[in-house]
Amino acid sequence: MAPLPPLTESLIPFLDPYLPRKVPITLLNKAETDENPPFITLTFAQSIDSRISSSPGVRTSISHLETKTMTHYLRSKHDAILVGIGTFLADDPSLNCRFKINDDDPNHLIRPVIIDPTFKLGPFYENSKLRQAYLEKKGLPPIVLVKLSTIKSNPEIESFCNHHDIVLLPLESEPASRFQWMVVFRELKKRSIRSVMVEGGASVINSLLLSRDSSSGKPLINSLIITIGPVFLGKSGVEVSPCKELRLIDVSWWTGVQDSVICSHLN
Repeated sequence: MAPLPPLTESLIPFLDPYLPRKVPITLLNKAETDENPPFITLTFAQSIDSRISSSPGVRTSISHLETKTMTHYLRSKHDAILVGIGTFLADDPSLNCRFKINDDDPNHLIRPVIIDPTFKLGPFYENSKLRQAYLEKKGLPPIVLVKLSTIKSNPEIESFCNHHDIVLLPLESEPASRFQWMVVFRELKKRSIRSVMVEGGASVINSLLLSRDSSSGKPLINSLIITIGPVFLGKSGVEVSPCKELRLIDVSWWTGVQDSVICSHLN
């Protein structure tokens, strides 16, 4: 894989207000056990007409190399990266971090998290880039969230995950096909994950944009970072758009060689 181009320096102060703060070592135990979810950054690349791919299940290039480096820089600031199983099957992503300030720096090992209620991962994992990155010590094996009923009906899932060092996280789902986001993030927090970068796909993005903490009413997303590429993908493309109005606050814009990036918080 070709090395990433250097990070554009102006992106560092632009992104900084929207990134998780480092927790002092003396406070780590408290941070890992409190009831608050991890810091959640939702980030993705989209076309001008709010599409993230040209059609369902098709990997589509939208962003410039400049903002691809930015994506790996963002990964270097988080403990975990979360995607839905549809994104894994469509893109075969490595889900690792390739950003380094210097070539001699060690890799930042970000933990992949895959939302996979019915464990579709199994037949595709052994030949995946995700597993290859782990075998080459350039990444970590994933945490996979699977419905408890799926695991009970197929005991081989546990042995498969044990064999491949996959962390299996069984959860109840309600309704049948969905997990509650607050439950997901609190379970990740119990596993010492204090910040999560969510990258997709469309159903995950649209769901999280409107998700709120039931007790406080606050958005679950701490920061929203969207890269907008200069392309229309058309009506057959996979659309990202919440089902009702959503206003952004604390908005900042950055424009690079090709792409624009918007950072914000949710109202």
